[in-house]
Amino acid sequence: MRIKSKIKCISILTVCAIQALASDIKIPKNGAEDTRGIMSKSYWQQWNDEVNARIERDIEANRKSDASFVVGKIADGTKVKVTQISHDFYFGANIFNFDQLGDKTLNSKYKSLYGTLFNSATVAFYWCKFEMQDGRMRTAGEYWDSQEFWAKAESPETQIHWRRPATDPVIDYLKERGVRVHGHTLIWGNKTGQIPLWLYDKCLEGDEREKFAKLIKEPMKDGVSIVPEKYTPFYDKMTVAELDAYLPKFGKNLKREFARHINRIAEYYGDKVESWDVVNESLENYTDGYMNVGGVFSKGWRYGIMPADYAYDGFQVAQRAFPPSVKLNINENPYGPFRLDKYDVQIRDLISRGCKIDVVGWQMHLFNPQVVQLIADGKSSDNKRFQLDMLKISPKHMYEAFEMVERANLPIHMSEITISAPDNTERGKMIQAIITRNLYRMWFSRKSIVGITWWNVVDGCGAPGEPSISGLFTREMNPKPAYYALSELVEREWKTNLELTPDSNGTIKFRGFKGKYRISWKDANGKEKSAYITLK
Repeated sequence: MRIKSKIKCISILTVCAIQALASDIKIPKNGAEDTRGIMSKSYWQQWNDEVNARIERDIEANRKSDASFVVGKIADGTKVKVTQISHDFYFGANIFNFDQLGDKTLNSKYKSLYGTLFNSATVAFYWCKFEMQDGRMRTAGEYWDSQEFWAKAESPETQIHWRRPATDPVIDYLKERGVRVHGHTLIWGNKTGQIPLWLYDKCLEGDEREKFAKLIKEPMKDGVSIVPEKYTPFYDKMTVAELDAYLPKFGKNLKREFARHINRIAEYYGDKVESWDVVNESLENYTDGYMNVGGVFSKGWRYGIMPADYAYDGFQVAQRAFPPSVKLNINENPYGPFRLDKYDVQIRDLISRGCKIDVVGWQMHLFNPQVVQLIADGKSSDNKRFQLDMLKISPKHMYEAFEMVERANLPIHMSEITISAPDNTERGKMIQAIITRNLYRMWFSRKSIVGITWWNVVDGCGAPGEPSISGLFTREMNPKPAYYALSELVEREWKTNLELTPDSNGTIKFRGFKGKYRISWKDANGKEKSAYITLK
């Protein structure tokens, strides 16, 4: 216990030392302060005084609560100290690079963020890496999950389990530090990031193997190609009804294995993981009309073959398998061709059919550095994808978008946040910081939003295709201005710490940010007293 306490103290000191540097970083909070022209006038016209005043009013109304506490008589000349020790709101990040940074000091800095800046962490449960072999879940850490292994790895990004650590050591670490644990993800249609290859070999029976081979263009090493864009025209022309009749056993077996996967995880973890993304990015099947309720297969344009109505089935299995206290989330990147206005329709449809959906996950990724530069410069683009990315972080659009999804009347988790810098220059880093500050303030102000999870904490630690400069820290774990912007909000602006004098009845009253507080004082005899209260 002494060793663990010492390590924890060192970790906290590490973060405090980093935070102490924040006073040297001057991040403009409005156009008048942006004397160096980091952001364009057009940008600040969107984030104008009226928008900022609304954000501040909403933060005051939605994130604070009134408190009253009786301390009685106190020692002369002393005050009652009110110290906020935790947030009600979830400030999170994924913890996909647990002990993978190749250096003990870097790993220590990385892990120390969880339990200090971050009170919530998303743990990787991607099926193809969590269960690489049928029936063997990667829960316990092995040598190739150790700090020593990663220190010796010449190209860590090429390792098959990069960003996919064994789950038990990560969860145990988080539990020791009082960090909320969120699991991502149980069901997802992505064939390279989620679905294990052995699943196809297991679920195809008899002549269905040959039939399935006619649906794909290029076999992979195990004889099965599962990349949707490599499907043949024969597959493309098939209706879901024709596909149902073509591979009925395969579809039935897939559905069985999806259920088995959820049940095994639920049996192992119970309520140790507080919440789960039950299904991830299933909206394409809903908007394309490929749910195929009562059928065998769903046939989406991006993820190809999946079990019919798999979002519904996933929630039905999960709500029976997990304890009632575990939150079940739906997760989506609801932009692009999926149409944001359909997300709440999908959610309400699933609920109407008896699905327990506790939280709505909402991804927001600014992956493209070129788009971020356009946003900062206040320039437009003929590229429709760029236009959408620029639109989705404008205050006007965000208010409209929230109102659409809030029709489902459920809490919202900003579940995956990527804000890339346009480049590695000082201006580029400051652009990332300013956008981060404004978006977090907007999201924090919204009553429906219960948490925000930054996706890749460290530069160069994203998935293939994700930007290398979207972290809060450099690859050497040096803090960037975006870290300081977030730390300033979470650790200073949005924390209540006061010294108060009781009234004549020995009562203190205050308004503070929601969360847990320690009240400490000296009574009339000079004896130290303390109590804990929670503002909700």
